Amino acid sequence: MRKAKWVAAAAGVVLLVAGCGSEGGSDKGGSASGGSSSAGSAATGGSGGGGGERLDGAAVTKELTDAATGAGFTQDASGEQIPAEAKDCMVSWTADAEKAKDPAKSYTDTVATLTKGGWNEERSSGTGGSVIKSLKKSTWQLQASNHSAGPLKLVMFVAVDGSPECAAAIAGANKATPSS
Repeated sequence: MRKAKWVAAAAGVVLLVAGCGSEGGSDKGGSASGGSSSAGSAATGGSGGGGGERLDGAAVTKELTDAATGAGFTQDASGEQIPAEAKDCMVSWTADAEKAKDPAKSYTDTVATLTKGGWNEERSSGTGGSVIKSLKKSTWQLQASNHSAGPLKLVMFVAVDGSPECAAAIAGANKATPSS
């Protein structure tokens, strides 16, 4: 069942990035590199977005961990685990929002640190105390979700590499996942 959850999270990121989840939100859109239409060429060109080297799951995990812990979060060890066959293509980082002094401020500070580190905010939406931001760096799409207003305290970051290689790896992992 846990593997099914990460597949659903990946699908949610892809839908949000593709624009299907942006109702009521604001598109930041149109970067100098041409927006999402250049994602495929960026993945095959090596550079992918000015950094010069292709990001992998370990690099994205490090960026997320550094930004989130620097903002006052600790990682919730019970958060979603990514299957080994998709670890270089997808990252899930769940904050222990209950332990954060001010989860909303820590969320905002985490996103600010990521944007200073080269992640571009493309969309933002918020309703009922929840905020979801979509960020992009190279071929990676990151969904930063803050649902810490009220009794529910959930802050998580899910990133998916949109390169053709990773799309195939994720599809293969999805086929290997038993449905239950």
